Amino acid sequence: MFTKILIANRGEIACRVAATARRLAIQTVAVYSDADAGAKHVAACDEAIHIGGSAPKDSYLRWEKIIAAAQATGAQAIHPGYGFLSENEEFAQACAKAGLVFIGPPSSAIKAMGLKAESKQLMEKAGVPLVPGYHGADQDPALLQREADRIGYPVLIKASAGGGGKGMRAVDKAEDFAAALASCKREAINSFGDDAVLVEKYVQRPRHIEIQVFGDTYGNYVYLFERDCSVQRRHQKVLEEAPAPGMTEELRARMGAAAVEAARAVNYVGAGTVEFIVEQPGGYEHPEQMKFYFMEMNTRLQVEHPVTEAITGQDLVEWQLRVASGEPLPCKQADLRIHGHAIEARICAENPDNNFLPATGTLHVYGLPAGTMFERSDEGVRVDSGVREGDTISPFYDSMVAKLIVHGATREQALARMDTALAQTHIVGLATNVQFLRHVTTSASFATAQLDTALIPRESAVLFNQEKVGLALATAAMVSDLLVAEAAMAQKANIHGWIDPWAQRDGWRSHGASNRDFMLEFHGEPHTAKFTRLHGGGLELSIDGTTAALHYTPLTNGALDVRYGDLRSTVHLYKKGEVAHVFTAQGATQVVAIDALAHAGEAQAEGGRLTAPMPGKVISFAVKAGDVVKKGQALAVMEAMKMEHTIAAPADGTVVELLFAPGDQVTEGAELLKLEIAA
Repeated sequence: MFTKILIANRGEIACRVAATARRLAIQTVAVYSDADAGAKHVAACDEAIHIGGSAPKDSYLRWEKIIAAAQATGAQAIHPGYGFLSENEEFAQACAKAGLVFIGPPSSAIKAMGLKAESKQLMEKAGVPLVPGYHGADQDPALLQREADRIGYPVLIKASAGGGGKGMRAVDKAEDFAAALASCKREAINSFGDDAVLVEKYVQRPRHIEIQVFGDTYGNYVYLFERDCSVQRRHQKVLEEAPAPGMTEELRARMGAAAVEAARAVNYVGAGTVEFIVEQPGGYEHPEQMKFYFMEMNTRLQVEHPVTEAITGQDLVEWQLRVASGEPLPCKQADLRIHGHAIEARICAENPDNNFLPATGTLHVYGLPAGTMFERSDEGVRVDSGVREGDTISPFYDSMVAKLIVHGATREQALARMDTALAQTHIVGLATNVQFLRHVTTSASFATAQLDTALIPRESAVLFNQEKVGLALATAAMVSDLLVAEAAMAQKANIHGWIDPWAQRDGWRSHGASNRDFMLEFHGEPHTAKFTRLHGGGLELSIDGTTAALHYTPLTNGALDVRYGDLRSTVHLYKKGEVAHVFTAQGATQVVAIDALAHAGEAQAEGGRLTAPMPGKVISFAVKAGDVVKKGQALAVMEAMKMEHTIAAPADGTVVELLFAPGDQVTEGAELLKLEIAA
């Protein structure tokens, strides 16, 4: 076994690898960029080496610096994690040339599976079922259009060197193909340095089911069952679970055997995932009719590997280390069993109600459920995270904050544990998808395992713009928290036992009741509230003219038991400036207490301004000065957190001036262009 390894990655996967290495008494070396100088993964390792600037191309993709860091620190092997260099055959070759073990498959396997077209030709020879499509080398746009017409719409254009949902476009009709092809190629060349694509039939009601495989240097192979990754947005996974609901033993065995044959065809070593698209011709009610087709093989550890660990009881990172050090696989196929059900939720810094726009900012509050980091707790909860409270989510890397994994004896128990764990996840400082994940896991389709990759758009009415905590409870919680804070201040002031009545902020009057007025904002709408302390000691709260009794009790865990009229809830509240962030078992929301003096005279938003919704790079402009545009027309494309985002015209008008050029880096709120709104 190795005594020291270098982890050529960052974030939660670097922390995850370090956790297993520590358990095995293996020393670890971290690498870090300018942006990650104080990152959690740096502290998680025994040593750390700075390798360059914040952008990945200046640090985590500089494999020559990473190899030099490994040599300088005496590391014997390099674990690439996932993403970055994990599927880079040149990096794997460079490691071998430098006398370092690459903790992954041979470079030949990475090359064979790295290009989708070539890998599908290889799989066809190995007898693995394929989706009808075009996988040829001729990339003439006219030929690709003809092939799409031959296959029949809808079709899916996919970057041949792609992965992670990038470089993919679904096309419903022939007239949209050329524009989608150009966009796909542009994203592919930016993300992978290769704009070759393939075109496939777009399978209707598809499920995304993948098989975890492992091989060793002795020619042994096993599959560690399947994961269902059907719930996706923008072709990127949101929730994963194992085993796949509705999977029959016969289909599992056939898919597992096909996955092993795929690995065997390229002499695979280490952890890999064979991804299949699964058709449901009989609908959700007849899983026995499912048909599977090979999509691709990911030649690395997957983000969602914890659900496989949960149901098998195996540590896949340990398997990677043992196999890479020359040991045989720890188990044979007959030794592997499925135990219970596991679900993983990817917590990301993004705004689902605004087209999943990535968010950046500081984690002012980062409260996680009562679980165990990188290992399942007795309560069946595990959290994999590479950030801490106070850390910043920057625009340089992907938007994932943490992975929340739950395990139960049944899928129903796992679902219940997931909802409870998400309710206990409190994040303040930037937008996240936590509440959206709760909506998905409790939706009818997910709860009843009616799974396909269109689940999110199908259930959109109950997933987006959902308010589970209303104005009344949010305001009652805010006022209760204010009263508790004032009582604490009064107690602190009276520490010596003498009470100064003029220092009190309890609103006491010698007769009658005392009132306090509030101006509020809730989901952008103004509201008024009046708190009344009755002479007899009771409390009343009036919100927009509706009055009810208010009761509150501070709890030992920092929460409040709040009762307002017929409403009652246990509330955690965190204040950030004027904003009160309210978390309850029902959901979470925000209410703003407006300081009328501070906001007096604020100017109205300037019409015609089109600003960057997040920090990023300007990719292109679709217009020039003088162009007349219609509402909804695409004006510019930005890239942030590895995703492209289109900026559209908010109204009819005329472009006055472009304020940046393609390739420019811009800050959030920067004005991209001036638009004269039509009268």
